[in-house]
Amino acid sequence: MAKVTVRYWAAAKAAAGVAEELFDADTVAEALDAVRGRHPGELVRVLRRCSFLVDGDPVGTRGHETVGLADGGTVEVLPPFAGG
Repeated sequence: MAKVTVRYWAAAKAAAGVAEELFDADTVAEALDAVRGRHPGELVRVLRRCSFLVDGDPVGTRGHETVGLADGGTVEVLPPFAGG
């Protein structure tokens, strides 16, 4: 299983209470399941509105279970940002 860093931004960071964490996961779906298990509550609600980057590339509309993660990779959790 890959060891990946999940990095939280804005409201996700506030809900997690940390800027980043390490998880064992081979797909984005597995990483997000692990995040939800570690942070039940507000972060679960925030994740529903987030977009995600894997090693700098947008996940977009691809199924999270189809997006593989490399050992040492990073998943960025990006809540909607306000502004112009």
